[in-house]
Amino acid sequence: MLLDRLWGGFLDTLLMVGVSSLLALLLGLPLAVVLVVSDRNGLYENVSLNRVLGGFVNLFRSIPFLILMVALIPFTRMLVGTSYGVWAAVVPLTVAAMPFFARIAEVSLREVDHGLTEAAQAMGCKRGHIIRHVLLPEALPGIVSGFTITLVTMINASAMAGAIGAGGLGDLAYRYGYQRFDTQVMLTVIVALVALVTLLQLGGDRLARRLNHRA
Repeated sequence: MLLDRLWGGFLDTLLMVGVSSLLALLLGLPLAVVLVVSDRNGLYENVSLNRVLGGFVNLFRSIPFLILMVALIPFTRMLVGTSYGVWAAVVPLTVAAMPFFARIAEVSLREVDHGLTEAAQAMGCKRGHIIRHVLLPEALPGIVSGFTITLVTMINASAMAGAIGAGGLGDLAYRYGYQRFDTQVMLTVIVALVALVTLLQLGGDRLARRLNHRA
């Protein structure tokens, strides 16, 4: 029985984190690119836009996940029709992860050698080509490492969401471990979460090393 519940919670956690991470990647990476290229002396300099987007990112990064999840309940209900369950957790997880990942990806993009972009411009490359063929490939190892960190953070957040009705391993630990004072359930969930985080971290680190042609 415990194994069935553990497997079900594990799958729910993977679903929550998987969908949210995909959305965070699809939304956060373009946001990071815009933040870099719209900055002063950027490829598409627009300081006003940069400040607005930067303020948006800072705002959502500064809100604790638990408070953000509660504040987004009306928005979550509007999108998925409920504020409980796995799909309801995807909304706050995505909103929390997107600006977090965007900042990490932005740092990686800013670390790209300016000489490379200047050389590409001197060769007559268009700005869009520079972004696709210089900035993103050069920053890819850092972006992968940053996305790995984001995944680990989202697993922690999904456990918190599960404790208040989102399902997953957090829900299992809270309902069957904490409320019933079952230490075995609590320890089993902890081991499962540690194993999941460790595997993701090792896989992300290995991929980042393989992509780093400068190493």
